[in-house]
Amino acid sequence: MIIDEQADFRSLLMHHVTTHWPDAIISAYDPTAAGHLPDDFSGAGNDLVLLGSRHGDRDGVDVLQRFLKRKNFPPVVYFGTEEDEDAAHRLRPDAHFIRDHINHDSLIVGLTDVLVSRERVASTSSLFVGDMRTGIHPLIKGYRFMRKLGSTEHSGVYLAERESTHLQVVLKVLRQMPGQDYSIGAFDRFLQEYETIAAMDHPNIVRIYDLGVGDNHAHIAMEYLAGGDLRLRMEKGIPERAVIQYIRQIASALSAVHAKGVLHRDLKPGNIMLRKDGSIALIDFGLAKSAKLENEITDKGEIFGTPYYMSPEQGHGSSVDERSDIYSLGVIFYEMLTGKKPFRADTAMGIIYLHGNAPRPLLPPRFAHYQALLNMMLAKSPDDRLQSAAEIEEWL
Repeated sequence: MIIDEQADFRSLLMHHVTTHWPDAIISAYDPTAAGHLPDDFSGAGNDLVLLGSRHGDRDGVDVLQRFLKRKNFPPVVYFGTEEDEDAAHRLRPDAHFIRDHINHDSLIVGLTDVLVSRERVASTSSLFVGDMRTGIHPLIKGYRFMRKLGSTEHSGVYLAERESTHLQVVLKVLRQMPGQDYSIGAFDRFLQEYETIAAMDHPNIVRIYDLGVGDNHAHIAMEYLAGGDLRLRMEKGIPERAVIQYIRQIASALSAVHAKGVLHRDLKPGNIMLRKDGSIALIDFGLAKSAKLENEITDKGEIFGTPYYMSPEQGHGSSVDERSDIYSLGVIFYEMLTGKKPFRADTAMGIIYLHGNAPRPLLPPRFAHYQALLNMMLAKSPDDRLQSAAEIEEWL
């Protein structure tokens, strides 16, 4: 079921779904023309509810919250805006997309992941085999599926148990294979991520156990980090002492990454995980690249990363080096201390503009002793920044 007031948007989602699942039965609902759905609406008979953010006089996040509170409601996939992204994320829908930036592959991967995680395997999908009720992972032999953790553009991320050792691991599974024109870049990045992490041996970088390639997938098995990500930790507030411990550990990990000639390029709280013992581990090297590669997988001028944490040069598609990761860590440092992002705007380009032009943010007086360090991490020009992650540890 697709719910949104905008007819063009409903048609767009319908096109994406029926392109992949031609036999799908879809009902479309306009909450402004037909009226808001009643409080006793159960969603019964639907495998998925695709919920847009436009509902006339009613806020989309409010509608999402109403649906998520209902018992036995079908999985809800929310299509929101950049403005309501944080609020929607806190409600934890089954999947979440920005309505103005929908990519067909990432949408289908996301919807399939939701179906699998709720034990609803679409009969028209040939990508999944096995019986989810037995707990056997649908793609990877030798692992017992436990639950979905998330998804990226071409990958699903799952918590699983290795049957031979009963070790809990995270499986990152790529559903497209090389040889298909649309997936060559994704497969190259996937292998690059494996090679990047496998080359690291550092306590603050996620451990990797296995790489496997099958007929229609590839997978990486890596360490399960049970403490959650730094983003969730930040929502609860982090004591100053813990902030400094985290920054030291992240800087140490970056030093090791940079020593291998690799840039992370997507450093953000969601890619920084905690173990049960409270130690930090960097994850998600899917955008990482070797600073010395002669033939880069991505073209110069293409922008990757998350605008809130992008360096000015990365946001404008310019060449980047280790100092770009240092800038991103400076943004995280400020956010951990204050609970706020240093730059906010209504659009991604607005945020990128502020990174390049707005004055560096000032810390509250109680954290003033970190201002000099923060200024050198958040300098607009890379030449004015600290030149290595090791210098961050020295300053602290």
